[in-house]
Amino acid sequence: MASSDLLVGLEIGTSKVCVVVGETRPDGTVKILGVGQAPSRGVRKGEIVDFETAMKCVHEAVVDAEQKSDVMIRSVYVGVAGSHIHSFNNRGCVILPEDRDEIDEQDVEDVKINAREVSLPAPNAFLHSIIQNYHVDGQEGVLNPVGMLGHRLEADFHIIHGVRTRIQNTIRCVKELPLDVEDVVFTALASAQVVLTQQQKNLGALVIDIGGGTTDFILYVDGAVKQSGVLAIGGDHVTNDISMGLRIPMARAEKLKIEEGSCTLGNCLPGETILLKDDSGFAGKEIERETLNTIIHLRMRESFELLKRKVDQEDFINYAGAGIFLTGGCSLLSGIEHLAEDVFDMPAHATHAQTMSGLTSAVENPQFATAIGLIKYAQAVGGDRPRRGFAGRWLGKIFSSR
Repeated sequence: MASSDLLVGLEIGTSKVCVVVGETRPDGTVKILGVGQAPSRGVRKGEIVDFETAMKCVHEAVVDAEQKSDVMIRSVYVGVAGSHIHSFNNRGCVILPEDRDEIDEQDVEDVKINAREVSLPAPNAFLHSIIQNYHVDGQEGVLNPVGMLGHRLEADFHIIHGVRTRIQNTIRCVKELPLDVEDVVFTALASAQVVLTQQQKNLGALVIDIGGGTTDFILYVDGAVKQSGVLAIGGDHVTNDISMGLRIPMARAEKLKIEEGSCTLGNCLPGETILLKDDSGFAGKEIERETLNTIIHLRMRESFELLKRKVDQEDFINYAGAGIFLTGGCSLLSGIEHLAEDVFDMPAHATHAQTMSGLTSAVENPQFATAIGLIKYAQAVGGDRPRRGFAGRWLGKIFSSR
């Protein structure tokens, strides 16, 4: 197999490190060859807090992926998250010289540069500049202006940025192994590549990726990204609430959440209990199922309400005709779709990576949506290498000024 046919996605999450190896096929499809995992240590709320420990976890996951896919991994696409990541929409404008009226590739590049000529916070750097719409002499909805006649080219972009050093820490963690980092990609953008169809993007859709330490989101309207961001809250907060509320160890709380928990209230019998058996260092306990569900419900409702307040700062959510798509490990919680529907007042669906072949267990597990999405993103930008920066390529410009 040619190494150029291999694409590898790496997500350094709060609860796990995940490495997915994919192979591109001549017909444009991607086959998943293997998935490597390792428990995540040294990572908090989606960011590295212990460099050496996190690096060991990444190495374990990479070795696991190599063994399961029977390939040697040399380079990866890396997902980044964390509450330091923010976004905004901005318009760029280019006026063609008087002696020329045909728009060319350089004009398109110039209008993107123009859109990025904004003042970011001093520590921050651009991560993605994602095209929304082109306008030629006031004509809206232009998909590709190259070759068109006009004098004024405008373009709307969704710009994602984050703290430069925090992104660099993630890159260094990988490069020390040593592996080449092909690109760094906002995790929700990666997930959206495989959990949404183009039709859903066109109709308007909000992707909510709920991981262990963060909740990442991205909103599409008319096929274009309009909003994105990160909340520093995730499934681990639910586990912690269960541990504190029921006075049980964190490991037991996590197991209880996954195997017995629900976001739905009032659907169990009065007085129904769950028996936690004795274990080393734990005397065992009997708890009421409704109490467990109440703890989960309250935390998840609060998380969704915080996110709703964030997206309601602009009115794009009102155009999300396809509804909400939940993914990430925490989307496996029973009843989570109904809770999201109640908070956002629109249809919600728990989903996973679509239109992928290979390991069915991996494709159908929402915990792997980001890592699989990184492969899909890599495939999309790989078909047009010279314009990779157009989708937000960061490397090579990592130390450059804004």
